[in-house]
Amino acid sequence: MQNYRVNRQIRGVKEVRLIDENGKQIGIVDIETALRMAEERGLDLVEIAPQANPPVCKLLDYGKFLYELKKKEKEAKKKQKEHAIEVKDIQLSTRIDEHDLQVKLKHMREFLQDGDKVKVRIKFKGREIMYPELGEKLANRIISELSDVGVLEAPPKKEGQFLIFALLPKKK
Repeated sequence: MQNYRVNRQIRGVKEVRLIDENGKQIGIVDIETALRMAEERGLDLVEIAPQANPPVCKLLDYGKFLYELKKKEKEAKKKQKEHAIEVKDIQLSTRIDEHDLQVKLKHMREFLQDGDKVKVRIKFKGREIMYPELGEKLANRIISELSDVGVLEAPPKKEGQFLIFALLPKKK
């Protein structure tokens, strides 16, 4: 956040371009007159644009001004975060029950519709690892059932006891 010079901190200038609390331009006045006007109105003289010639100063409540700036920064950060794609992790087993699979598919569909990326991890338990076709069959079923809302990022690959793949939301 930028530091602003306030009231008597504004030094080294004889005159400033003054703007009142309503945004109306008063014009170029000497610094002492501007400070007196600020004092009379119970406001602060804040240097908004020090690089201008003469510097631009505004009559305002400095505390309120800082509060508004922080509020705007928070809002900007919030909006920036909204656009970030989140990765949702779903883990299931090769022997998942039909109803449980439908629940997981419903969640994955919602995540993809919200614009999030879904990472699916199919876990092989015990000796199931010797039958990779079980995981591939399940992966193909998930991919085909969600093909209307998501696209496969890369083909499923085996990592340890997991078969992993990711689905990206379809472009609208």
